[in-house]
Amino acid sequence: MCRNIAPMYSPDEKRPRRLSLAKRAGFGNRGGMCIVALAWQSHPRWKLVLIGNRDELHARPAEPLDRWDDPDHLIAGRDSQAGGTWLGVSEQGRLAVITNVSSENGPDSDKYSRGDLLKDYLSGKGRYADFGVDDFHDFNPFNLVTVTGDKALIHSNRPEPGSDTLQPGLHGLSNGMLDRPWPKSARLTKALDQWLGGAADRPALLLDTLMDRTACLPDADGKAATDWEPSIEPQYSSIFIHNPVYGTRCSTVVAIDHEGAGSILERRFDASGTVTGETALPFDWSL
Repeated sequence: MCRNIAPMYSPDEKRPRRLSLAKRAGFGNRGGMCIVALAWQSHPRWKLVLIGNRDELHARPAEPLDRWDDPDHLIAGRDSQAGGTWLGVSEQGRLAVITNVSSENGPDSDKYSRGDLLKDYLSGKGRYADFGVDDFHDFNPFNLVTVTGDKALIHSNRPEPGSDTLQPGLHGLSNGMLDRPWPKSARLTKALDQWLGGAADRPALLLDTLMDRTACLPDADGKAATDWEPSIEPQYSSIFIHNPVYGTRCSTVVAIDHEGAGSILERRFDASGTVTGETALPFDWSL
């Protein structure tokens, strides 16, 4: 379920100095997803439906969604700079997606790339192939969802390292801590819920949902249905971020039915917000 709590700061409290979203969340340093909504074990046809956007500096190079050569059971995009990924699936029955958690001081450049967690976990080899909570100190702040077969977990290293079972239902993640969701997370989760409540037979339509540029701001009294990070500029509050320097680079949809037939779709954008390409790949989880 999506959680609703009060804002982090009262109107009388001094708000922190404003850093750019890219600097605080560290996207230009260790790229990850920025907003994700997923339905886990909550639909008669779909075991999992996951949708999300990756926001990043447009100058940071990345490879589009594809099946990797090594290992060939891994399907994901690739961060050309650090070598990891932000979202991917393995035909060995694994899925992982990560969101960076913003911090006032920005990322620590001495930490490992968060994409290494996903790369090793999905490939089944490497230092973090079988990671534990003690490994979370190696990384800048994150939220991570992993699925192995019929087991889904949510991991985070803020405020303390930990892992919990992801219960069946709808869930939303952004760049806040797990107990402090942002307004755009609630908006995207609601949109996914509406799709699931309809025909729910064309996952590709969810790519259009991820192009929503509506600003998700608190109410006039400063309150919101979910928590709000008050130092975020309105241009970064929408599901799709349109900005020539830092913005939405790609949208991704993953759909896996209860028989194990899966598909992963990616739509890519340039600095002007124009679609530059799409990729759709099937995969098999009928283990």
